[in-house]
Amino acid sequence: MSLFYAIISEDIPHSLPLRKQARGAHLARLEALKAEGRLLIAGPHPAIDSEDPGEAGFTGSLVVAEFSSLEDAQKWADADPYIEAGVYAKVVVKPYKKVLP
Repeated sequence: MSLFYAIISEDIPHSLPLRKQARGAHLARLEALKAEGRLLIAGPHPAIDSEDPGEAGFTGSLVVAEFSSLEDAQKWADADPYIEAGVYAKVVVKPYKKVLP
């Protein structure tokens, strides 16, 4: 049985150059989850109140996806290319219960 898990990531300050370097590999993993029908939502948190924050960059990311366990969700999160690239200062993985819509 699969459950949803929220992966909440916080960027280091001024992470945009590092994000740009690792973005392709990061998105490829999300596309794989989507193709498997396991991705509920994913996206970054703009550093300013704008759809396109430009050079202001981002402060973190949110992924909500299905995994078989909290341990599996944590393993997936730990393998994110943004971690290897040094984008994230902190990543929290926790169970998520979809209620609406």
